Amino acid sequence: MMYVFRFTLLCLLPLMSACTTTPTSTKPPSLSKTTTANVTSNTADKKTVTVQHSSIDEQSDDVWQRIRSQLTFAPSAHESVQARVDWYLSHPNYMHVISDRAKPFLLYVVEQVERRGLPIELALMPLIESDFDTTAYSHKHASGLWQLTPLIAKHYGVKITPWYDGRQDIVDATNAALDFLSYLHKRFDGNWYHAIAAYNTGEGRVAQAIKHNQQRGKSTHFFDLPLPKQTRHYVPKLLAAAQLLRSQQMEFPKIPNHTAIAVLPLTQGVILNTDKAWRTLQTLNPGYTRFPALLDGPEHIVVPALQADQWQDYVAKLPAMPSKQWQHYSIKKGDSLSVIAQRHALTVSQLKTFNQLKSNNIKIGDTLLLPILADQQVDYTVRTGDSLWRIAKHFNISVNEIKKWNALSKDVLQVGDTLKLFLSKT
Repeated sequence: MMYVFRFTLLCLLPLMSACTTTPTSTKPPSLSKTTTANVTSNTADKKTVTVQHSSIDEQSDDVWQRIRSQLTFAPSAHESVQARVDWYLSHPNYMHVISDRAKPFLLYVVEQVERRGLPIELALMPLIESDFDTTAYSHKHASGLWQLTPLIAKHYGVKITPWYDGRQDIVDATNAALDFLSYLHKRFDGNWYHAIAAYNTGEGRVAQAIKHNQQRGKSTHFFDLPLPKQTRHYVPKLLAAAQLLRSQQMEFPKIPNHTAIAVLPLTQGVILNTDKAWRTLQTLNPGYTRFPALLDGPEHIVVPALQADQWQDYVAKLPAMPSKQWQHYSIKKGDSLSVIAQRHALTVSQLKTFNQLKSNNIKIGDTLLLPILADQQVDYTVRTGDSLWRIAKHFNISVNEIKKWNALSKDVLQVGDTLKLFLSKT
């Protein structure tokens, strides 16, 4: 295949140091008068209730401090938490890297957590999941800031196509992740430590660990559960980052607490014809895997807040491209990019963008992805006596077109099957 998916491997940071030190004394923060929460204790992860965030927090000029003022999980003296605290302190540049990556997105994540009344600590999870790398990709096929798997992503309505992977989109991924965490919180009777652990390792494994301890009369606190090593370190990483932010033992470089991005409607796919002027969009919209082709994605786009009006003027002048109708074209003898492009009412530049081609060289037998230009889509239900030839003749289209549109490898049809047909008036 000549068209490929773009995945960027997550560069893993060094593993947590195995050494531990005497627990650091950290005093829990005082909550503002308009903030209410049940604070999780050091030794028992008790139930927490909905957090009502104070509007005073929004007046801070630093997003990290906005988070700090709303922290509700109590400091922990557990050795695994303290070991991670030590690791962070021994890598002072780590938070500089994180802040640089998080700058465009952190405020958006914070606002979504606040809007739902969830613990503000959840806004730190992309730090633990992906080091705030929007294109992070794990060996378990998890992707994006929140490291969503394909199964979880699709369950929560995140689109994944050859053109767009919503797991890397700040809007779609954050919505899905917070939906999933809210479900897990309810699934584990309001226990956030269990919910966060389940986000990492799966709800079944956490439920089994809880049942295992219950049957033996043991504690079901997170730190006492028989969980995989990765998960036993996962929650402590989050708690350690929160404790360092609270105690201000480590520098979290300032991120301005004002709107950096705007989420604007994008109802039809477009191809940027001045992509250099809009190069920032590739960073803010990593879900589009074939930039500058913004195709088959969600009905929104993320742009710098200061360029919102400029973007709307620009995109209004761009020709719209079909977003959902695509076909696979097999290159034949005598074909060239210019010939194929002209045949399908495209430019060579568009054709190369669709297929991520760096040159004009193509080979017989290779496959190109092309838009289907049609005036009408028909969902046709196969009836008794139908055949591909008979359907093609009736609608004045070819058998090969029907097979391409419906990914059919054989000519056999089943009564009751639905075929997608794209019809032109000409």
